[in-house]
Amino acid sequence: MSSFVSEPRSVVSVVDLIGNTPLVRLSRFEKGLNKVKLYAKLEGKNPGGSVKDRPAVRMIAEGERSGALRPGKIILDATSGNTGIAYAMIAASQQYPVKLCIPDNVSLERKRILRAYGADLVMTNPLEGSDGAIRMARHLYAETPDVYFYPDQYNNDANWRSHFETTGLEIIKQTSGALTHFVTGLGTSGTFMGVGRRLREYNSSIRLISMQPAEALHGLEGLKQMESAIVPGIYDPELADEDIRIGTEEAYETTRRLAREEGLLIGISGGANLAAALRIARETSDAVIVTIFCDNGDKYLSERFWDESIKNSSLKGTS
Repeated sequence: MSSFVSEPRSVVSVVDLIGNTPLVRLSRFEKGLNKVKLYAKLEGKNPGGSVKDRPAVRMIAEGERSGALRPGKIILDATSGNTGIAYAMIAASQQYPVKLCIPDNVSLERKRILRAYGADLVMTNPLEGSDGAIRMARHLYAETPDVYFYPDQYNNDANWRSHFETTGLEIIKQTSGALTHFVTGLGTSGTFMGVGRRLREYNSSIRLISMQPAEALHGLEGLKQMESAIVPGIYDPELADEDIRIGTEEAYETTRRLAREEGLLIGISGGANLAAALRIARETSDAVIVTIFCDNGDKYLSERFWDESIKNSSLKGTS
């Protein structure tokens, strides 16, 4: 099985670059496993740098088709960063203004990227996480609904359908249909719901494993612990064959290992996804496990856990 490599493309708009992301095998993480192959889909290769480009372009397109989004309307939503970046990128290419409600503790890089695209940011209480941003977006929309197009990514079926129609099909093609397990984390739950439903339709024996943060107060930007958060309307817990909890420090360590051992600088949620996939891998054999690397690590380089990595490396060098 080989990784999918797309042909160079000439496109009309940046939105035409969304999707068809590569699948990479994580050979060094397979050491010690029993005939298990590990793959990750590199969603940071989307033009907006994350998996969220897919639902964002679908939600905007459906808003235009329905007439809910038209010239003069402001795109409004809550985001932990990546969907907001996708909205802002697409909106800039189509000349729509964007207002985003976002927790104040998201990485500095995300804030700078959003402002570079011209987004208007409404910062919300970091202790409330994405739930605080959701409440603020709902409040703003309720005050002046005629001003905004509010796609509401947590409750919009276009979110999961974008993955049903693209991401899931790509994974089937890239693995030649050989995958046995799919593992990914829950935020809006759109990726898990869309890919999971497509895989279940394709082959009902493929195991679908969701992942959530182990702690209610965690450092895994973009992910939700469902029992302690506002549950997205698109989420159906019955789809998962298994649900795994990953701690913040385990996700950080896996993210650092990916940079050092595979040369893959990815975001923290991707590290958490791989940590969950590794748990499954250690308990099974003769398997092909696919997970999602949701974005790139360059949006998190100001985060403290990279500094800890540098300190630890320095200590090893002096021992």
